[in-house]
Amino acid sequence: MRQRLEHMKGRHEEIVESMTKGEVPVREMGSVGKELGRLEAVLDLQAKVEEKAAEIQDLEEVMQATNAGGAEADREMHGIAKEEHADCTAALEKLRLDLTSLLLPRDEGDSKNALLEVRSGSGGDEAAAFAKELFEMYRRFAELKGWKFEGMTCSSIDAGGYREASASIRGEDVYGSLKFENGVHRVQRVPSNSPRLHTSAASVVVMMEAEEMDLKLEQSDLRFEAFRASGAGGQHVNTTESAVRITHVPTGITASIQDERSQHSNKEKALKVLRSRVFEVRRDEIARKEAAVRASAVGSGDRSERIRTYNFPQDRITDHRANYSRHGWEAMMRGEMLGDFLEAMRDKTQSEQLKAAGLQQKQQ
Repeated sequence: MRQRLEHMKGRHEEIVESMTKGEVPVREMGSVGKELGRLEAVLDLQAKVEEKAAEIQDLEEVMQATNAGGAEADREMHGIAKEEHADCTAALEKLRLDLTSLLLPRDEGDSKNALLEVRSGSGGDEAAAFAKELFEMYRRFAELKGWKFEGMTCSSIDAGGYREASASIRGEDVYGSLKFENGVHRVQRVPSNSPRLHTSAASVVVMMEAEEMDLKLEQSDLRFEAFRASGAGGQHVNTTESAVRITHVPTGITASIQDERSQHSNKEKALKVLRSRVFEVRRDEIARKEAAVRASAVGSGDRSERIRTYNFPQDRITDHRANYSRHGWEAMMRGEMLGDFLEAMRDKTQSEQLKAAGLQQKQQ
């Protein structure tokens, strides 16, 4: 941790010097600015740690100079210093824990934008309705966060739900915020056409939006196909071949977009999705090779894993990985409560990282 802190101090000085001299390219100003902000947060916290440690040292000198067996004034001063020493020691412990948390390694993609995919699972029309509700929940959450939410694809059913839908979400730390949403979400409620409690599911995939600098797709590895876009029930909605399917031949991964009227626009979106899918697969392969699997208490991260249950009759949502529950179905679907669940998973993951670093967060 000390080595990491020293490295961050050096990096901070390097960035400040480069910006002062005007050596940072305009296209990199955004990312460099974000990095500088993170570094300054760490260094500010380190300064508070040092300040609090100096305060404790001063109090210890006062306690040593006064003792409980001396004059009345000394006993009173000793008691005050002892009480303040206890408060400062607790505050220092929290500051050090917060600093350690900031020094823990960050996922390189946390600051990236994200691609969201929601698909209905088991449960027929109810599952499709739930998939639509989840998709809208993420849309509303993005709006509350000030992120840009752009729909990419949407395949609906006659009853109004979604077979699948995808979106590009752009903003600050989007992937880092939403990456724990990967997995199977299930809902329990009584459908209007049945007297019994029904359980259905939808799967959510959140991928880092890979840029060309992250992964270059060679044209020779791509196969492009154009076809006519179709609507529900297979009916053609236009007579031109504007829809695009792109296949990454080495991996067999494909991406299809048919929502735009322009073939060029569909091709751009399909390339964006394809690049992110191929990049995600390669990241997963590297993670397996390095045995960088999350601790069992956090969960495997497998997208087939059931991560959350939305119990409509009991008005309760439960995250099974973080062992965290809240009441308020409507607030959750408006995106107002999702942040609490994301925070619970961040705390869970951070706790596991702190344990691995030989530290353990005290129960509040």
